[in-house]
Amino acid sequence: MYNFNFQPVFENLDLLGYGALLTIRMSLIAMVLGLIVSMLGAVAKTSGIRPLRWLVDVYVEVIRNTPFLIQIFFIFFGLPAVGISMSPDTAAIVALVINVGAYGTEIIRAGIESIPGGQIEAGKALGLSPVQIFRYVVVKPALRNIYPSLTSQFIYLMLTSSVVSVISANDLASAGADLNARTFASFEIYLVLTVMYFLLALGFSTLFAAIRRNFFSYPASR
Repeated sequence: MYNFNFQPVFENLDLLGYGALLTIRMSLIAMVLGLIVSMLGAVAKTSGIRPLRWLVDVYVEVIRNTPFLIQIFFIFFGLPAVGISMSPDTAAIVALVINVGAYGTEIIRAGIESIPGGQIEAGKALGLSPVQIFRYVVVKPALRNIYPSLTSQFIYLMLTSSVVSVISANDLASAGADLNARTFASFEIYLVLTVMYFLLALGFSTLFAAIRRNFFSYPASR
């Protein structure tokens, strides 16, 4: 019979709470930077510049067809061999941004290509500049179309961030591993971590749903 003992967890809730805050911070930074990379990549893929499209295609295919664990090992352990060294936290964020940027590029590209050509022609007929057409005619409708897929990818990014603990980056998984090494209460610690990651995912889902209601909902008809 296993004797459950949650006392070590309760005594170190501040450590796990701090780890959760670090995970939230890391995830938000990676989401914002990843969105920028995704938009730039999608614009490059839908442009008429063939070499640029080819470079983005290579980037997307390499990232999407290799394990995230290998990517983060390459960034943290491989790049120092050519003189590029990073702290564990910086390497973790870079790896997350590169990873989500590849997936986000394809999602946003699909959104851009879903915009009917007639809407773009209408923007030109109204005298809008290419930048204005992209901003008002393409971007917002495209983001509205792909918002659920994009936010699902961001939530997956937050959950994937637990992998960064393998390079000693500071996050919730790393805090749990440190606590487990001190107390050996593995079942209790990882049960609590499971609940905490679930609550984090639920919190991000609620945040993204609120953003969608405020920025991407169609006006109510009268």
